[in-house]
Amino acid sequence: MRQDLQSLPKTLAEDVARNLVMVARLLDEDPEAAYGYSRVALRLASRVAAVREAAGFAAYANQKYGEALAEFRAARRMTGSVELWPVMADCERGLGRPEKALDMAGAPEVHKLDKAGQVEMRLVAAGARRDMGQLDAAIVTLQSPELASNSVQPWTARLRYAYADALLAAGREREAREWFAKAVESDRDGSTDASDRLAELDGVEFMDALDEGEGEGRVEGESGTAPERDTDGPSAGDADKA
Repeated sequence: MRQDLQSLPKTLAEDVARNLVMVARLLDEDPEAAYGYSRVALRLASRVAAVREAAGFAAYANQKYGEALAEFRAARRMTGSVELWPVMADCERGLGRPEKALDMAGAPEVHKLDKAGQVEMRLVAAGARRDMGQLDAAIVTLQSPELASNSVQPWTARLRYAYADALLAAGREREAREWFAKAVESDRDGSTDASDRLAELDGVEFMDALDEGEGEGRVEGESGTAPERDTDGPSAGDADKA
C-alpha cells in the first residue's frame, strides 16, 4: 500500500494514508465510519489500486455488495492480481446470484490463488450451495484435505465451523457437535462463536446478568437466558488525529 501511494504527491499521499489507517482501525468495530473514511480516500486518489481495494472492503462490510464488487473489479484491473477473486464471488452471493459465485469457483483464476485463497473460495462455494438449498452439496464442497488436516492454520476454525453449521442445517446434529468442538479447539483468536454453538447444542445457557443480590455469575443447565446470536452468513477531519 505504501508503494502504491508513492505515485501521489507527498502531502496528498499522507492525507490518503491517514484515511486508509482509519478504515483499517474501524472496519470491524464501526464499519459505517470506516466506509466514510474510505469514501474520502477514494475521492482523493481513485486511481490507486490500494484505495479501490480498501473502498471495496468498507462497502462489503456495510453490505453494499454492488459497490464493493465494482471497487474490487477496479482494483483487480489495476493490479492483475487474483487475490480478490473469493470476496468478489461472495459479493455475487450478496447480490442474490449464487450461480454466478459457483461459476467463479470453477474458473481458472482459482488455481492461481494461494492456499488461503483457495480455502476461502471453497467457503464461498459452499455458501452458494446453501443459498440454493443444496445442503448435501455444501457439505461435500467443504470436505477437503484442509478440513481433515490436524494442523491448525489461520483458516482452520472458520472451515470447521462452516462444516459444522452445514451438518447441523442438514439435521446431522451428532456430527455437527463433533465439528463445532473441533472448531473451538482451533479458534485461537475468537474468530467464530463456535463455543456458544457447542454450548447451545449441549443445552447450556449462560446468564449475562443476575438479579440484584444473587451474587456471582453462573452457568445454568435448564434455565436462564442465553444471549442473542447473529446467525446470518452473507470525514477526513478525524483522520488527521490518527
